[in-house]
Amino acid sequence: MGSGIAQVAATAGFPTLVRDVGDAVLAKGRSAISRSLDKLAEKGKLDGATRDGALTRLSFTTDLGALRSCDLVIEAVVEDLELKNALWRELDVLCPPATIFASNTSSLTIGEMASATARPDRFVGLHFFNPVPLMPLVEVIRGVTTSPETFDVAMKFARRLGKEPVVSRDRSGFIVNLLLVPYLLDAVRALERGAGSIADIDRGMQLGCGHPMGPFTLLDFVGLDTTARIAEIMFQEYREPRYAPPPLLRRMVTAGMHGRKTGRGFYDYATDPPTPLDPGL
Repeated sequence: MGSGIAQVAATAGFPTLVRDVGDAVLAKGRSAISRSLDKLAEKGKLDGATRDGALTRLSFTTDLGALRSCDLVIEAVVEDLELKNALWRELDVLCPPATIFASNTSSLTIGEMASATARPDRFVGLHFFNPVPLMPLVEVIRGVTTSPETFDVAMKFARRLGKEPVVSRDRSGFIVNLLLVPYLLDAVRALERGAGSIADIDRGMQLGCGHPMGPFTLLDFVGLDTTARIAEIMFQEYREPRYAPPPLLRRMVTAGMHGRKTGRGFYDYATDPPTPLDPGL
């Protein structure tokens, strides 16, 4: 997500500084951005000059202090409130008061992070969707303390990136995940109850509802561990059973079956095409 956000910002003409915790991680991100830009150029969706310009506007660092020169800082670390707030507290000291802070969180409330800083009026949510260079949507989340000026800047920034912003209230899950996560969890529950096979449930939702991919393919793409973490955050917020991660999902995460990124989830990605796995029901 971080490399994707950096890519679209640099492509849109913004000088973009990418910060991560280690040189190896930065090298991986730089390589991912370069490959993505090359692929877009090969498909004719980006001309060579735009690709080259984006690359020249990108710089990389492990130094958190380097972000003090930024007008806007977008955070895209793991969905862990303590980890995010520790970062925000550091940045709050380093960055000048005018710097706007934005979180790419998909489930944590903006208010919980804004309260960790001395600039709650200059804190906003910018929730991008994966893969960022291809997905047109950005959820702009306005917290109760977000100033009208900050909100206006966030909306204009999203449009400058070529994205279509939708406005969400500051509630866990916002708009998309508030509706998407229960659907994904219900698919796992349907599998647990024997309603159909992995492949048939996926094809049913593709052909019957016009979805580009079925729920299990999407779960593997997003990451089973990521989905379970988001679901748990939303369950803690709302205390509604539909947000509780099903037992099968928990077992698969514990077993290290996280989807595409680990090579195994509801499908085995060692084969082409991927093979549905028997989750041991």
